[in-house]
Amino acid sequence: MQQTGACDPVCCKYQNSLWLCRPFAFFAVNIFVFMNQRAIFLQHIAQTSPAPLALEITGAAGCYLYDAAGKEYLDIIGGISVCNIGHRHPAVIAAIKEQADKYLHVLVYGEFIQSPQVQYARLLANHLPSSLNTVYFTNSGAEATEGAMKLAKRVTGRTQIMAFTNAYHGSTQGALSIMGDEYWRNAFRPLLPDTWHLAYNDMASLASISHKTACVIAETIQAESGVVAPSKEWLQALRKKCTEHGVLLVLDEIQAGFGRTGHHWAFQQFDIVPDILLLGKALGAGMPLGAFIADRQLMGTLTHDPVLGHITTFGGHPVSCAAGLAGFKALIEERYTAQVKQKEALFKKLLVHPRIQAVRSAGLWMAVDFGSFDTNKKIIDHCLAAGLLTDWFLFAPQCLRIAPPLTISAEQIEKACRIILAACDAIADSGIA
Repeated sequence: MQQTGACDPVCCKYQNSLWLCRPFAFFAVNIFVFMNQRAIFLQHIAQTSPAPLALEITGAAGCYLYDAAGKEYLDIIGGISVCNIGHRHPAVIAAIKEQADKYLHVLVYGEFIQSPQVQYARLLANHLPSSLNTVYFTNSGAEATEGAMKLAKRVTGRTQIMAFTNAYHGSTQGALSIMGDEYWRNAFRPLLPDTWHLAYNDMASLASISHKTACVIAETIQAESGVVAPSKEWLQALRKKCTEHGVLLVLDEIQAGFGRTGHHWAFQQFDIVPDILLLGKALGAGMPLGAFIADRQLMGTLTHDPVLGHITTFGGHPVSCAAGLAGFKALIEERYTAQVKQKEALFKKLLVHPRIQAVRSAGLWMAVDFGSFDTNKKIIDHCLAAGLLTDWFLFAPQCLRIAPPLTISAEQIEKACRIILAACDAIADSGIA
């Protein structure tokens, strides 16, 4: 048989073999590398579930991910509300490269003046109410939760911390203590004492808040319960109750912030201001970054009795802050937040099917309810096979998650909805109830 490509003596062990000539050797080597990478992943990377997706992602841009086989995936979860301005926004990549050429880590957080931290903190403060003027950068949203809990204890001298059922604020020990679902907490008890869980969006539950309470931590809009928004009256009553008893109100906008709901900050639509704001996810524009933000007078209590009341080595890493600063500037200058409501309406107009029991939304953040996890999981799997990446919610596994980059176009929204509806039809055709 005549060879159609030149044989590569470096790659070919058997130079007369058609299989190992360049066109075939390239394929064989890549298959080997792919299989080897998967084996290493399963052997050496700590797993968080018995069946991880195990997609080998080799590239990302805008609203798309690309795997090792060259397959394209339209990403409608955005790294779980991280990539609000899309994957690898040019301004973010440029900022990362520029900062990396200057310096990386130099000293434990809070000692040196580092321009990315300083400028980002100022930009955030300029777009927040005046009482939210001092930023403590962390590595993640969960660390922001931990810092806020410590700050509330330090300011008030109290120990009682209240959160809500179906709340998610991170998975570290303190944050886990206020997670609102016993299934996730039970295996790790004993946890932090004097933590209490109230019913979310329930007026009667607010009576439990008292002079013993250090803080109440609430998601402005609950994330993992499937995008559940409270009434304006309830959130305002919560604010009033906290004020009456000298209790700090901590609002978690780790997922809800940075334009996700159609406002820079979700609390803006409720006409209240928290004492402490938690940020994460999109804060770093794709780089790891979290923050808790409060008034300078409150934050100053962490500087004494004891000194270094809260400390982190890598929190506010200069590269992460440079990326986040560029990302937030892009969000503002390119007006992505202003487009959210129109795009939300298009999703809701198109997502109509007998299998869809409800669509809850808060801007470009939606939970598509299929009534059961079994149905939802099959639809998610169909979507993945068709090149659409989505998933479910921790406390609402019957709901499909939609939280795309805010940059998503009308054409991409239409494509995503076509795939979801086709998956619904495929499930129906299979006879699955």
